[in-house]
Amino acid sequence: MPSQPSKTLETFPNPNPGREYTIRIDSPEFTCLCPKTGQPDFATILVEYIPDRLCIELKSYKLYLWSYRDEGAFHEAVTNRILDDLAAACRPRWMKVEARFNVRGGIYTTVTAEYRPAES
Repeated sequence: MPSQPSKTLETFPNPNPGREYTIRIDSPEFTCLCPKTGQPDFATILVEYIPDRLCIELKSYKLYLWSYRDEGAFHEAVTNRILDDLAAACRPRWMKVEARFNVRGGIYTTVTAEYRPAES
């Protein structure tokens, strides 16, 4: 059965929870729709994080990004939503999402958002 877009983000246990290391994920084929014009917006989504107990499973992440293909979203909103969803799924020690949108009307847009857990 072919894969379908999904908002479900799966995780797996961090194989080295005692070590601080960085995971980088580069997704150059992100697409959503401009909420003003309905035209497609294309971006590269870069995720960088230091896992705690859980890591993001990549196939579910791919299907998650695919789920935005037919959604209208401003660049700022979609970048922050991706960060919120990823951070909620794996509760990292630190995470950054950078969305580099392709040129539109002669303007490139890059939105960067970071997550740091609250100090207890």
